[in-house]
Amino acid sequence: MNGEDYYIPAAAMAISLAFKLPALRHNWNDPLLRSVVALLTLAGAVFAFAAPPTIAAVNRWTGIVNVSAPLVYCLITAFSASCLVLMVNWRGGPPEQTRRVSRRWILGYSVVIVALVVLFALGETPVERLRDFDTYYANTPYIGHMIALYLLAHHVAAVVMVVLCWRWSLQVRGWLRVGLVIIVIGYIFNLAYDATKMTAVVARWSGHNLDDLSTLAAPPLASLGALISAMGFVVPLVCQRLSDHWQTWATYRQLGPLWQEVQISAPAGTPSVRIAWWSAAELRVIQRESDIHDGFLHLGPYFDRGLRDSAYESAVAAGADEETARAVADAAMVAAAVRARSADPEGKIIGEDEEAFLDTADGPRDLLRISHALRHSPVVQSLRQQVTV
Repeated sequence: MNGEDYYIPAAAMAISLAFKLPALRHNWNDPLLRSVVALLTLAGAVFAFAAPPTIAAVNRWTGIVNVSAPLVYCLITAFSASCLVLMVNWRGGPPEQTRRVSRRWILGYSVVIVALVVLFALGETPVERLRDFDTYYANTPYIGHMIALYLLAHHVAAVVMVVLCWRWSLQVRGWLRVGLVIIVIGYIFNLAYDATKMTAVVARWSGHNLDDLSTLAAPPLASLGALISAMGFVVPLVCQRLSDHWQTWATYRQLGPLWQEVQISAPAGTPSVRIAWWSAAELRVIQRESDIHDGFLHLGPYFDRGLRDSAYESAVAAGADEETARAVADAAMVAAAVRARSADPEGKIIGEDEEAFLDTADGPRDLLRISHALRHSPVVQSLRQQVTV
């Protein structure tokens, strides 16, 4: 693989990290967010420092031959620990227990990192190897142990990640489940990376040469696994935001029939609030709901409770459930009040029948049901025809 093949997944991790940083700034005390940020940061660092051009540059800057090897191994080990800590916090539970388990994983992998540094210091690696360090030094005293240790630590974390993410995916729904399944797929590629690396190293131990598995097959597997895993972390966040945005616009559109119906109730000369075209959908929904409630206030004197009860009974007789029947009755009363208000342009009717006041106890949900009934309910349409006749 070329350096670009390492830097691409590093960039993917950086993009994933960019999506998480705003949330972290507002929720710094959230251990789950901190774990995600640590994981993405370390994953990006692993690929950036594992690229052959970076390996050569670090060796040259430090003046120590192959010093990049323990650096990358330590980053991989820290990344493995961050995976486990993330899963512990993601799984949840009593805060004290979560912190205790997290500290244990961090302590255990910290010991592994120290051991990697000590083993490298004890061994000798006089020949610089940019791509095949694992297999070239597999039989070297201490260095071979260092290689086996980092592979084992990474493998344990990958297995735990797959198992926990899969179990959790069976308990949740929606975009979170999709993201977890994608993460599982990504870590399956990581397990394949471990398998190819271990096979090549074990082959060296037994006197055989399967170096191509380590130098040619393993890096693409790790890169693909990283890209897929990054998608798994991003998908729930991005898609949930898009879904929420779409739902907000859908609510705005669905309130349209009711909003248009009550516009006539506004007294002449009432100033209208204009919202810029670039305004957020949430603001537009709030404004539309406010306009509707203002319309209800102006229509109050024209609300007919008897007509509402009659429409309610008709809806129930037609097989509607309680919520639908109530929405149909309210919609019929609004439609009749609008026509009564139109027939009284000078507003000669004064006072307000408090008993006929429209009660939208469920807020936006009631408004949506009323708006839908205005357009689609046969009871409301029948009332419109009667009034027209």
